[in-house]
Amino acid sequence: MAKDDISKLSFEEAIKSLTGIVSNIEAGKTPLEDSLTQYEKGMALIKHCRDILDKAEKRIENISQSKEDSSQNK
Repeated sequence: MAKDDISKLSFEEAIKSLTGIVSNIEAGKTPLEDSLTQYEKGMALIKHCRDILDKAEKRIENISQSKEDSSQNK
């Protein structure tokens, strides 16, 4: 999966993919080179999930701030 493909995943899809990677690596049945490739992909998925969460947090902060502003103006 290319980085562009990862950026198109929803949070839930990225978590599901990450869970699969962790399971495969923990099973110990994956050759070392494949494990390293999967680890790199996992790190990209983690970054993508963090980006999604950061955006969601900013949206919540904006919503909360606009609610506070509107209630103070009353």
